[in-house]
Amino acid sequence: MSLTEAPPAPPSQPEEPQRLKLRKPSTRKRLVPYWLLLPGILWLLVFFALPLVYQASTSVQTGSLERGFEVTWHFQTYVDALRDYYPQFIRSLLYAGTATILCLLLGYPLAYLIAFKAGRWRNLVLVLVIAPFFTSFLIRTLAWKTILADGGAVVDVLNTLHVLDVTSWLGWTESNRVLATPMAVVCGLTYNFLPFMILPLYTSLERIDGRLHEAAGDLYATPATTFRKVTLPLSMPGVVSGTLLTFIPASGDYVNAELLGSTDTKMVGSIIQSQFLRVLDYPTAAALSFILMAVVLLAVTFYIRRSGTEDLV
Repeated sequence: MSLTEAPPAPPSQPEEPQRLKLRKPSTRKRLVPYWLLLPGILWLLVFFALPLVYQASTSVQTGSLERGFEVTWHFQTYVDALRDYYPQFIRSLLYAGTATILCLLLGYPLAYLIAFKAGRWRNLVLVLVIAPFFTSFLIRTLAWKTILADGGAVVDVLNTLHVLDVTSWLGWTESNRVLATPMAVVCGLTYNFLPFMILPLYTSLERIDGRLHEAAGDLYATPATTFRKVTLPLSMPGVVSGTLLTFIPASGDYVNAELLGSTDTKMVGSIIQSQFLRVLDYPTAAALSFILMAVVLLAVTFYIRRSGTEDLV
């Protein structure tokens, strides 16, 4: 090596990767989600939590409207309410459960047709499904009083087909009458809450990828097998949501029982309404409300755990 030749440069060291410095969000930005949640939280506190606390305190009071009520922690009110009105509780759960099953049997085929077969008529059919909401709940129920009236077309057809003979033997109707019977109340509940079943079912069915049905057909699955193995399991979130949206309000309903039923078909909602507005026994009415809420909550919790679905529509 000559003296004028420069020595070879040492191998260059690889550059260290630059570390990304994450800037912590400012306190104002971190509080934005909480500020957005604040209106909803205040709404729940003012219109749900506070009335619930007030009703809880009312349920353990004693006294009268003339002398006034005071909190005496009288829990015997719950025992007396359940002992005196347990038939209405059982009847409410029976009517609500029957109406929910009927809504599911009627609503699932209709939701399936809207989701997969309606085509360009889908929006029109959906409008027809929600059309009853354009009128008052009271008017819709009164309409059924005319439909099921004695001597009407519905009663005549049921008599001709001897359907009333079977239902009267079961205790759901009388021999020649539908109005003021359990069947009339269940019909009113089914009609009024049917849209609450159809819409979640349609939403769940509409999400199903049509290619899954094609894949099932390529594997030589029959339509019945495709429905049982593909469609029904994937639509279970809609089934669970629809049954909850139907059963919960139906179990506490009193309008259908008052307008379409009789004294023998009163539901617990009718008793609560009567205790609040007629008898003016506020502690008993509040206790009945909390018992109903607890029973429905336990039933719903058990149902959700047994349904086998992880998400709801």
